[in-house]
Amino acid sequence: MNNSVSNTARLLGAGLRALLVLTVLCGIVYPLAVTGIAQALFRHQANGSEVKDDNGRVVGSSLIGQTYDLPKQDPDDPEEAARPDLRWFQPRPSGGLGANSVNTRYSLLLSGATNRSADNGAVDGRCTAQAAEGTLCAQVLGAKEAVIADNSTAGHQVRPQDVPADAVTSSGSGLDPDISPAYAKLQIHRVAERNGLDVHRVEKLVADHTTGRTLGFMGEPRVNVLELNTALKALAES
Repeated sequence: MNNSVSNTARLLGAGLRALLVLTVLCGIVYPLAVTGIAQALFRHQANGSEVKDDNGRVVGSSLIGQTYDLPKQDPDDPEEAARPDLRWFQPRPSGGLGANSVNTRYSLLLSGATNRSADNGAVDGRCTAQAAEGTLCAQVLGAKEAVIADNSTAGHQVRPQDVPADAVTSSGSGLDPDISPAYAKLQIHRVAERNGLDVHRVEKLVADHTTGRTLGFMGEPRVNVLELNTALKALAES
């Protein structure tokens, strides 16, 4: 009897000591070490990759896309479609999956893709004007027409073949902060006209904010829309 009680007490003591040691190591030492290394070596990334304007005000994170839309004509109408503010470079299309009262610049509460197949709504393997409403083909064709109309100016006509895929399709997450250099260049004439800027100055702005492949071979060249629009605002106000 005494041996049984003694063994049980010894096992309980060992378990409590292990719990205490692991709590200190995993709950205090390890988090502090990781936090310290992150703050010392990767401070910008560890703090959310914040983007600030010329006044030092945080305007968002370079990791999460934002929309650039005009205010609703009727704020109480949930069915009113968003209209893009054409002064700014526009991000990839994004179908909001929920309301977000925290960050009103981006209407997503959840993220995700449409999960429609690439030939959803296609006729004989091609997206045509006969695509049924609500299908992926119909959405892509509608988006393409809008991109051409929005970005054509008096002195520059956008051709259908110049519209890249990311201008008319959303990303898998719906939160993509980047667009392709081709889509950024397509918007240059419209942005220059709307902001009263010289086209060459806006072209240079896009070139300065174009990032190449990571380590030279991973991913694709890209342009961060939030960083580009933050620089555009500073240029337009200078």
